[in-house]
Amino acid sequence: MAGFSQSSSLIWIYRFTSIMALLAGVCLGGSDSPRGVSLPFVFDLKAVCDPPCRHAGICIRNSTCLCSRGYEGETCQYANCDPKCKNGGACLRPGKCRCPSGLGGKYCEKVACDGGCWNGGECIVVNGHAKCICPSSWTGSKCQEAICPQGCQNGGSCVAPGICSCPEGWLGGACHNAVCKKPCLNGGKCVSPDKCRCRTTFSGLQCEDRKKLF
Repeated sequence: MAGFSQSSSLIWIYRFTSIMALLAGVCLGGSDSPRGVSLPFVFDLKAVCDPPCRHAGICIRNSTCLCSRGYEGETCQYANCDPKCKNGGACLRPGKCRCPSGLGGKYCEKVACDGGCWNGGECIVVNGHAKCICPSSWTGSKCQEAICPQGCQNGGSCVAPGICSCPEGWLGGACHNAVCKKPCLNGGKCVSPDKCRCRTTFSGLQCEDRKKLF
């Protein structure tokens, strides 16, 4: 019985010391007051909390935990970051946020798009992820692709907003005009590089020959 009494006394002393330390922290502004517990309060050294208090929380009454600094919840199960984690970040432990991809900083307040945003694009958070928002004349993950509203035909490529780079043999804003090094004659039309489409009464590479009707 003497051993049992000594052990019980040690447990009581430990719990009482822990509670007083928490109370001192609260009174000095060094601890976050847990939800549902207001001070001053009456605590019970024989109190039982099931499930038990987590993260060094103290059971002060049956099923009532006094949480240590930086934790909250019925069993002190939630870490509390102050200020709160931004942009979808999760609080792992007091003052430590886990940030989504592309976000950084202590509280996930810094946004960084991999490779940056080109051509005036802006890096912002969309659905918890860093993403480039492009000007109306650019597209792509980094705003690296120009947009040509008219399109680029015949193998041309859009190299700047509204400007096509055309392969040899084609010209025009959409690479839609064929080029014939030797001009088409007698009303013929250049329809593809160095190829003329002739009027019905003419023939030849440049429509230079008049057809014989008889």
